[in-house]
Amino acid sequence: MTEGGSVLRVGLGYDAHRFAADRALVLGGVRLREQNGLQGYSDADVLAHAVMDALLGAAGLEDIGHHFPDTDPAFAGADSVKLLAAVTKLLRDRGWRPVNVDAVVVCEEPRIAPRRQAMRERLAEAMGIGVERVGLRGTTTEGMGFTGRGEGIAAQAVALVELVSPPEALVQPLAIRERR
Repeated sequence: MTEGGSVLRVGLGYDAHRFAADRALVLGGVRLREQNGLQGYSDADVLAHAVMDALLGAAGLEDIGHHFPDTDPAFAGADSVKLLAAVTKLLRDRGWRPVNVDAVVVCEEPRIAPRRQAMRERLAEAMGIGVERVGLRGTTTEGMGFTGRGEGIAAQAVALVELVSPPEALVQPLAIRERR
């Protein structure tokens, strides 16, 4: 809790996918190219996946694999930004609201900067927050590891959420909760 009584929590998300020649590349809900995309059950948007896991972690919920299993045909080829909107609704239904998200995409190519603003806008819209609350950068590993060898892309995100409609158990004084 903060001094003003707000309950704030932080979550960390990570995702990585290898390249697949026959798939479109989608990052942050933005289609960057039609070929040499990422392998995965949904659209394999590593950025949206990392943001979802950060939000879910901050709210103390299961990861995206639990909520959108790759055994469910409904999620085959799914638009990850739509899944992000569903995650945000899940959080809001439980009393949480996203405060801000910060993310980094790790790859040798494509360059993130030219499409950065479009990605920020898509993510912000899906979460129902202002674009100024979404930080995004791209970086490389200077040729090291699987991203450095050009085998795939990784993304990491951190999210801050605030409890705006606390469940009854959090509102009641501890003494009342202990008597139950």
